[in-house]
Amino acid sequence: MDFMIDELRGYFIRKTIGRRIEYHEEIESTNTEALHLAQQGAEEGTVVIAEAQSAGRGRLNRSWESPPSMNLYLSVVLRPDIPAAAASLIPLMVGVAVADVISQYCPGKVRLKWPNDILIDGKKICGILTEMRTKADRVAFIIAGIGVNLNMQKLHFPRELRETATSLRIETALDIDRVDFAVRLFEILGNWYRVFLNGGAAAIREKWLQYAELVGKRVEVVFKETVQHGTVRGLDENGALLLEGETGMQQVLAGDLYIERL
Repeated sequence: MDFMIDELRGYFIRKTIGRRIEYHEEIESTNTEALHLAQQGAEEGTVVIAEAQSAGRGRLNRSWESPPSMNLYLSVVLRPDIPAAAASLIPLMVGVAVADVISQYCPGKVRLKWPNDILIDGKKICGILTEMRTKADRVAFIIAGIGVNLNMQKLHFPRELRETATSLRIETALDIDRVDFAVRLFEILGNWYRVFLNGGAAAIREKWLQYAELVGKRVEVVFKETVQHGTVRGLDENGALLLEGETGMQQVLAGDLYIERL
């Protein structure tokens, strides 16, 4: 084990994110384990970290490549006391936090792809999967799963991903200290979570739009059998994408987004 988990635990024991850290050499999915812990009453800020995942999950039931001892795979338990309808901004908040951390290594190169994939020069470096459970019409808990490619080199990726995925090692030509990256991530995620809890939704939307650089662009959004076309006008108060098309303004809640080339 080269991940210095005791160092991480000692640093965050009095903070919100990371006050409890559950470490696994290998696990099916950190999100699945975090869901189980949350259902058992795990406190807010509990983090599940794994060296490797045998069944890592991404959005829309896709798999997430999770080789051992190279990257960061973790899930965080959040328990905001808010209506369930107000929770849709949390995936964007998590995306902004991770983008801020990666930007410390690659200034000016990080972009967010709606809803919360993180790219460098068009290649995916991080995926985020959020899952929510409710009690009546309020949030019981939210699991924020984060997978960041840190030290993979090109040959470590499956052949079909080598032209569409990247890592900090590839982008910087440096070995990335995973504990240092985790410390930065816990700190910045905690800061943005406080912004969210203190009514800073507008600041989150503004920062997300800065990273996304989507406003005014023509896009196509594909979700299952539905395809929508239009011009991005921004985000609504709950984080839905505002798309202006032939039938007027539409709110887009899910799907894969592609910028249309003229």
